[in-house]
Amino acid sequence: MTMAKPIHDLSRLCVHTITTKPWTLQQSVDAYARAGIGGVTVWREHIEAAGLGESARILDDSGLAVVSLCRGGFFPASTETERQAHIDDNRVAIDEAHALGAPLVVLVPGAVPGMPLAEARSQIAAGIEAVVDHAGNAGVKLGIEPLHPMCADKRSAVVTLTQANDMAEAIASPWVGVTVDVYHVWWDDRLEAEIRRAAPHLFSFHICDWRTPTRDILTDREIMGRGCIPVRQIRGWVEEAGFDGFNEVEIFSAEYWSGDQQAFLDAIIHGYMNHA
Repeated sequence: MTMAKPIHDLSRLCVHTITTKPWTLQQSVDAYARAGIGGVTVWREHIEAAGLGESARILDDSGLAVVSLCRGGFFPASTETERQAHIDDNRVAIDEAHALGAPLVVLVPGAVPGMPLAEARSQIAAGIEAVVDHAGNAGVKLGIEPLHPMCADKRSAVVTLTQANDMAEAIASPWVGVTVDVYHVWWDDRLEAEIRRAAPHLFSFHICDWRTPTRDILTDREIMGRGCIPVRQIRGWVEEAGFDGFNEVEIFSAEYWSGDQQAFLDAIIHGYMNHA
């Protein structure tokens, strides 16, 4: 069993602003920097609340590495007008990432209830191809994130790392790769092999844990060490594939969002140091 070495500091820890959703962008980056965390991934709702210019200033002053922008994607739609609107919005996300100094936009691929998954995947690939030149010109990479199969109805027709790798390889651009989120792919018996396959285009790595029993597929994630995902083993596979970027904590949790965010952040750091 491959197992990563224990973590001894927070230099490669990145926290998503959605993790501490009740905090403003300023509150989030202040708390992360105070704790010694190395990076931040910014969610667009926090940028919208603060404004793009103010967000850029806050991030620049924080001293944190801006690891990525979440999120783009959601390409499939039932009409051409809607599909074009999604493409246009992804171009805006790329521009926002460039303005913030974020090297990556994470793509949640999207799906449409009732649309055949093969058609949705075709629209996802076409949508990425429509924005890839814009991304390259901006110097911003695009990471296709496969989601758990239970999200295939309306959030993602791409549900395995195999499918994400297939799509990235077919598009064949240095600006297009994959994002591995343990919450969505930990169950896959092909995961280790597909992480090795992703090595040339593995752009980001997200961590959390899977609560048992899970009460909500979207907003019930756990802190590392409090669930059943072998986070450290998967990190070992990712690092063996040559990935040396940030370990990004992305926790959607209605329970934790309703509580003390500083206590939540402290628990995240403890889980990261001991179980990630």
